Amino acid sequence: MMAWTDKHCRFLHRQYTPSALLFTEMVTTGALLHGNQTHLLDHDHCEHPVAIQLGGNDPLALAECAAMAEERGFGEVNINVGCPSDRVQKGTFGACLMREPKLVADCIKAMRDQCSIPVTVKCRTGIQTKGDNNEFATMTFLQQFIRYIADAGCKRVYLHARVAVLGGLSPAQNREIPPLTMEKAQNIKDLHPDLELIVNGGITELKQAEELLSWADGIMIGRAAYHNPTFLSQLEQKIYDPDFTCSEEEIVNRYQNYAQRFLQNGDRLHSLTKHLLHCFNGRPGARRFRQILSDQARLKDNDSSLIAEAFNQVNSKNNPKENYAKQFTQAL
Repeated sequence: MMAWTDKHCRFLHRQYTPSALLFTEMVTTGALLHGNQTHLLDHDHCEHPVAIQLGGNDPLALAECAAMAEERGFGEVNINVGCPSDRVQKGTFGACLMREPKLVADCIKAMRDQCSIPVTVKCRTGIQTKGDNNEFATMTFLQQFIRYIADAGCKRVYLHARVAVLGGLSPAQNREIPPLTMEKAQNIKDLHPDLELIVNGGITELKQAEELLSWADGIMIGRAAYHNPTFLSQLEQKIYDPDFTCSEEEIVNRYQNYAQRFLQNGDRLHSLTKHLLHCFNGRPGARRFRQILSDQARLKDNDSSLIAEAFNQVNSKNNPKENYAKQFTQAL
């Protein structure tokens, strides 16, 4: 998620799930090759397994960036052909690329030629634009698109089970208004049993995730994880390790120590604390926690102790601090 899942966000989420594959925000080929923004490839060793998601439409540029990603230690490179934002459309990549399955296939082949790590695709079930008579939103089109990318050597697809409406809907509306069609995703899995299919879209509860995993190879969680990172720990325990537990106090302490390291190197405290704001939604003290971490005057001081001070507000009226870890374990 652009401007969300940066390296600081990924470090935090890794504390909630040791096993899940993490994704970078979408990084454009232009930013890496012409924008002098190779810092977007920076990541902490603890983030692994971690995939980089690229945005672009030029096979040669994508291939060069894929090679850069492999050199920097990423374990997977993913091309995004599912983002519906106007800014991405102006660059002629993201979801609008689904109109050109042959070009997407050429991009995959070029990337595979330049790197040995898996090259994967993130897409929608189709796209809709004004006056296209739903040409690119049918099941037949989706089947053809998947056939193109599978023949090009893509062995894993992350499928957001909604069409993308290009023009007329904002990215937020595109996550809510087009209906979920998981039956289309299941149809693709039936037609391509050897293709690893990871489904995405509207997954917010453990039971829902379990039902999808009865036929899909995996699930992809976006904003639900950002707004409720303990969901990641629930999935970790259910999918990977039934004995998994973690302590909220330890997570916050680790993140504060991590933040201090970056503050010493010139980062601003706000760029680190913004990812903590949703960690305790719905809990006693959560509002005060967010208020402290959003105090602009104090954030300018770049004092990481603000994180510990904010955390002390969570459940402070009802539970002694030593009970945090116990309560979190019981919640899992």
